[in-house]
Amino acid sequence: MESHASDADCLARSLTGPRAFEALFDRHFAAVHRYLHRRAGREIADDLAAETFAVAFERRASCRASESILPWLYGIATNLLRRRRRVERRQLTAYARTGSNDWIVYADDTAVPVDESTNGAALARALAVMKPRERDALLLYALAELSYDEIATALEVPVGTVATWLHRAREAAQRELATADTVSPATTGANANG
Repeated sequence: MESHASDADCLARSLTGPRAFEALFDRHFAAVHRYLHRRAGREIADDLAAETFAVAFERRASCRASESILPWLYGIATNLLRRRRRVERRQLTAYARTGSNDWIVYADDTAVPVDESTNGAALARALAVMKPRERDALLLYALAELSYDEIATALEVPVGTVATWLHRAREAAQRELATADTVSPATTGANANG
């Protein structure tokens, strides 16, 4: 019966019967883990996904979700990841420099393979130079497929702020991709007369 109950019902029941929280863990762990893995690699995702649910369990009385608690969980995961920001930034910088991206591909049937072309490296550079909150908003939108309202819930900011951050993040990505296009092998002479 737990599997058919809404997130809000499971959460409310978990306040008096903590085992009710297990249904929420079973329902959302894979999505939270996948989001973290795509942002920071499997090793960090393993640790932070578990930590996300430990924090969520401790704070379950403060959750105000009326439907799915997934945006709230993504917010917790994003905050935990912020603590590990230096690792993520180093990985993005390394990917931008080398073009090798072996840490981001998630091995499940729903994941879309990451483009490891010049555009992928340029996008990694753009992510590395974005302000952390703008990068968080963009990756919650792109990787977790949250709506603007859900991102606002996850990051605990107004929807207008989310729109501004996403706009700035897209501009940064467009600038970096435009730069990558002008420095492609065709323009550097690597394939000239060849």
